[in-house]
Amino acid sequence: MARIAVIGAGMGAMAAAARLAVAGHRVTVYERSETFGGSVGRYAHEGFAFDTGPTLLHLPAVYRDLFVKTGKEPLERCVTMTQVDPASRHLFADGTAVSLPNASRAGVVSALDGALGGGVGAAWGEFLDRARDAWDRSRRPLLEEPLRPDWQVLGRDPYPALRRRRLLRSARQAGTVAEVGAWELADPRLAALLDGYALSYGLDPLRAPAAAALLPYMEETFGSWYVAGGMRALAQAVYERCLARKVEFVFGAEVARVVEKDGRAAGVELMDGTVAEAGHVVLGARPWPGLVPGQELWHDGDVAVRPRPGEGVVPGRFLVLLSLRGARPADAVHRTLVHPEDGAAERAAVFGGRLAERPTVTVLRPDDPSTRPDDAHEAVTLMATVAPHGAVDWTDPAVRERCADALIEAAAAAVPGIRERLLHAEVRTPAETAADTGAEGGSVPAPALAGAGGAYLHPGNRTRLPGLYTAGGWAHPGGGLAHAGMSGALVAGLIVEGDGFRGSQ
Repeated sequence: MARIAVIGAGMGAMAAAARLAVAGHRVTVYERSETFGGSVGRYAHEGFAFDTGPTLLHLPAVYRDLFVKTGKEPLERCVTMTQVDPASRHLFADGTAVSLPNASRAGVVSALDGALGGGVGAAWGEFLDRARDAWDRSRRPLLEEPLRPDWQVLGRDPYPALRRRRLLRSARQAGTVAEVGAWELADPRLAALLDGYALSYGLDPLRAPAAAALLPYMEETFGSWYVAGGMRALAQAVYERCLARKVEFVFGAEVARVVEKDGRAAGVELMDGTVAEAGHVVLGARPWPGLVPGQELWHDGDVAVRPRPGEGVVPGRFLVLLSLRGARPADAVHRTLVHPEDGAAERAAVFGGRLAERPTVTVLRPDDPSTRPDDAHEAVTLMATVAPHGAVDWTDPAVRERCADALIEAAAAAVPGIRERLLHAEVRTPAETAADTGAEGGSVPAPALAGAGGAYLHPGNRTRLPGLYTAGGWAHPGGGLAHAGMSGALVAGLIVEGDGFRGSQ
């Protein structure tokens, strides 16, 4: 079997490494930092602990499959997972609020009707029916197969938008998230709910195709899961599975370039000049200039070289990690979204490269003893989607303080007395994300979407250079924990089975 070099120890890269090792390959992972997990980080301070990357797991079947395929010990024996219920609570600018149950469409419809008025839940339920159709049409080619050479078939939007006839004018049909909200959901609170899903994944509702309806469908159908000890515990479990399968990790080893020999990838060269030979190379990070000297990674006409809407403004995340005195109330909700009055202003700022004055704020209050020193304290995370570092100078103390204050002010609606309870606040911006992960601007990749002429697809897992493959959030099928795990499975399949691999059956 071949020797394989993996660049980066993110979740997609480790998923590929574990599967390749089980197939008999000798796998070495080269990671620039001193730890594994990529964006799945953890911050600790005086007995408090916080996730600094993803906070909930959707589509847990992806990691269940990884653990089944790489050993007899299933995922649930390695980590403790619980469904978050309610899945989310939403506070709207008009003062109304609604809590949505986990993985229960009937429950969601009932909750919306009860909180927002009769008929509102039915409108959301009908929207989810159409989202399910989009899921059924695109799930396999979008998520479970390598990106096809004729990727243009995914350029068509699979969402069956309603056709609205208009007197003396042509019928109109929603083509974006914002248009779905305005034309099909009608109620501005439902539109804000849908916009919130898009923003949480770093997508501009004004540009993202209607196919982004897949995102609320996935969450509300397959549920939201919390891992005891935070998502870092999941990363730890995947890392330990790699070690158990004899994957070697070399930390503090930054790769300068991929070595090419006889027209194919033949290893990696580290920054210190060390060359490690390999029969295949897996890139688990965003490609950088000079990765393969003198050669483009993809062919002209591939999705990777197409212009993308809003390219250059790929958002990041702003976090405020709060150590609070006082116990977590028994009726506290794990995840609350506080929606601003002017969502349009927020979108214009985030995707225009500016600081949003009133962002959508996600408030996370996990009921997990590992996050706090004792039951007389609580760890709370505030999160917002923001413009990347560079567009906004996230090293400027005044900018950081201004944004943190805006998040804390909004969060007071979900956590009464939050300022009076505050012991310590730690701020993490796209500048810290860039430093920790190497992602340019601290940007966070969004999941792949069909539609928009392919503008929301990600580069395929194969590259122009034979023997070089890509995995992780910047490769097909895009960002997010589940999608990263899928990319690792696709890369492993391509290496083990060759170009004839067509994905899971």
